[in-house]
Amino acid sequence: MTKNNKQYFTRKNFISFALVALFSILMIFVALCLDRSESSIVSAKNPIALMADAMRFKQISSGIFGLVCVALVAIYCIIFTIAVVFERRFAFVNGKKMYSWRMWLIYIATFIGCLALSLGLGLLIQPRITAENVLNHLIFVGECLAIALMLYVMLALMIGSIVMLVVNFRKVNEPFDFFDDASLEDILAENEEKDAVVAESFDGGEAASASASSGGEGTGGGSGGGGGGGGNGSATVSGGTVELEAREIVFPALSSVDARYEGFDAELLESSDVTLFTLAEGFRNYLAETEKLYFDRETIRMFISGLNASRFILLEGLSGTGKSSLPRYFAKYVGGTATFIPVQATWRDRTNLLGYFNDFSKTYNETDFLTALYEANYDGDRINVFVLDELNISRVEYYFADFLSVLEYPSSEWKLRLMQLPADFLPPVKLEDGIIRIPENCYFVGTANKDDSTFTIADKVYDRAIPIEFDNRNDAFEAEGPSEPIVLGAAALHSLFDAALQETENRLTKGDIDKLSRITDYIYDTFDIAFGNRVLNQIEALVPTYIACGGTKEEVLDFIFARKILAKLEGRFEDYIKDGLKHVVELFDSTYGEGVFKRSEKVIRNLLKKL
Repeated sequence: MTKNNKQYFTRKNFISFALVALFSILMIFVALCLDRSESSIVSAKNPIALMADAMRFKQISSGIFGLVCVALVAIYCIIFTIAVVFERRFAFVNGKKMYSWRMWLIYIATFIGCLALSLGLGLLIQPRITAENVLNHLIFVGECLAIALMLYVMLALMIGSIVMLVVNFRKVNEPFDFFDDASLEDILAENEEKDAVVAESFDGGEAASASASSGGEGTGGGSGGGGGGGGNGSATVSGGTVELEAREIVFPALSSVDARYEGFDAELLESSDVTLFTLAEGFRNYLAETEKLYFDRETIRMFISGLNASRFILLEGLSGTGKSSLPRYFAKYVGGTATFIPVQATWRDRTNLLGYFNDFSKTYNETDFLTALYEANYDGDRINVFVLDELNISRVEYYFADFLSVLEYPSSEWKLRLMQLPADFLPPVKLEDGIIRIPENCYFVGTANKDDSTFTIADKVYDRAIPIEFDNRNDAFEAEGPSEPIVLGAAALHSLFDAALQETENRLTKGDIDKLSRITDYIYDTFDIAFGNRVLNQIEALVPTYIACGGTKEEVLDFIFARKILAKLEGRFEDYIKDGLKHVVELFDSTYGEGVFKRSEKVIRNLLKKL
């Protein structure tokens, strides 16, 4: 049986099938006993026939055709049970309400269909279809159902009583516990162990994370969620394998998202007709007119085009310069959603973002970040911006490491394992095998302050991100042009990016690459700072997109040199640095023109002041 079939039929379902099958067999046996025809193989004085006489049931000579009619009813009882179980499990697997009015209509329609088929086929086989024959066969089926049900209940009570008697005789000297047969000493020991777990959970907030990371590594490294456990992936408590409860209990927040969408993905948005240029201009006007926030065009263009070059945008600078507001209002402007996550100084691994499985409560501690990421899988065309506010108050390369790695892969492999799930556990709809997917409508933005309370951002983070610096506050200006919010879906935005990349005249030419190499080779030879393929790939995506937004190639290269190359010289005070920086300025001027790389030259001036 395949994995998908396991989702639709569980062991409890097969128990239901077996019970209905036993009832069907009993019903056919009762029909044989009640048949009063000459061809009956059972004595007319059998106990079941005598019981029917005592209940004043009508004596009917059903014959072979009546027995076939009863057999068809019995068979369709089994078919009805299988169909209803399948329909309930289908609703459950796909996140629909199992007892909504729509599902009740389906159940009722299934019942009517099975009843009509069983009785209809039974009557059609009759040699003579008369009112008397039809009525007799319906009465015969009803009598068989009634007596079979009475015998079924009596047998169930009798077997249950015998089992209860045998079990309690065997355990007559042991204390009664409804849930297990542990001795009183075992129960007390278990309670002491649970108390110790609770006490540990209050130890500086670290025990939960430690428990979470004990389950092994997920995709891309990092902790895989506590209780990830053994070979079959089931959660473990105190060394013993336990069964997880229903997904609504283990994953309450994710299950509520399933219920809200009823298992169906949201439809594509009807996006406004815009270009990258009108998008950048309209967004800048919107910020100025509606939010009273003022940004220069270069910053807006770099932010939008940066979304095409990397899924991770890094906004650095002084407090109060609009770093947090820019991604928030971009999501609002295009009809998307923004999820703000204030980073804490105690964050050490990915469990602070993605949560972890709690061994004690047998539930998954879900975070706002995880819930928003999960919902983004349903609303796949709505742009989702995740803002890690003050991300360098802790070490980015620790808690965000999995994302930095996995976002380097093709989008089909943007997956992270939350935890290993038991083989028979039915997870939330979008959490197949305990793995959450990062959909293509998600972008991650980090804001970073530069003060003594923060950590230095590692080079591996800079290399993967598009860093934008906010070094001053811009003057107010009057918005010129449209400033109303628009609707822009992720698919429409990606189409704009793809169209920009197809514009061959906006790409880097061989001459552009030669000029760039002249400077990067000198920087590598002098400062040992490599200009790798990742940065070159980002430039190749940035340049056409930035030009489509209304900028120039030189502005893009100025951004890259200032924030991804020269920024790596911070904290270096060797004697040759000063002369090397001066020569870099000369190369800028001679290659691209004097004053063209103004951002890079400003960074160099600040570095020279410290030397």
